[in-house]
Amino acid sequence: MGSPAYTRLNVDERRRQLLARATELFATHGYDELSMAKLAREAGISKPLLYHYFPSKRDLFEAVLGQAAEEHLRRITTDDALPPAARLAAAVDAYLTWIEENRGAYEKLLRSAGIPEVRELIDRVRDDTATRILAGIAGDQAPPPKVRTVVRAWLWYMDGVCLDWVREDDLTKEDVRDLLLGTLLGGLTAAGFDPARLAGV
Repeated sequence: MGSPAYTRLNVDERRRQLLARATELFATHGYDELSMAKLAREAGISKPLLYHYFPSKRDLFEAVLGQAAEEHLRRITTDDALPPAARLAAAVDAYLTWIEENRGAYEKLLRSAGIPEVRELIDRVRDDTATRILAGIAGDQAPPPKVRTVVRAWLWYMDGVCLDWVREDDLTKEDVRDLLLGTLLGGLTAAGFDPARLAGV
């Protein structure tokens, strides 16, 4: 009875290790630069074994991206008891900390945005993030169109700011955070939203 559980644990652990190594490789080399043969070699396993876990490079890449998306959404999850402004600041801080710790991977991800799998991931994360922000702003009500537009556009703007931060390396994380939050506040104000509501006033 104990043998199947032990085997299953080994399978899960092997898959976890492969995903961790593949994440490093995709962050360093990018999708187009890697083959399944090179991925297997770098992971220290045979190519047939890699295909056993992941039938194609796309399947492996999608697993890596899915794991990254889950980690991102976990990081930006904040205490619902906090006012919207505090939750937003905490989420932005968590996101910038991840970028600071994974500069190369972040830049590679955005540079790979032409790949359908990457584009789909970025769009999904943006949509999920916009939904969370708008829920914090408008609650259960549908947000006004201008507010919705500002939030969605701000998330595109955020990637531009963060990419510049990573490439130029002449701003602190605090500089970037204040710039992002100030820009969102300005956009919401221009959309007719009372900024006092973000503070829970």
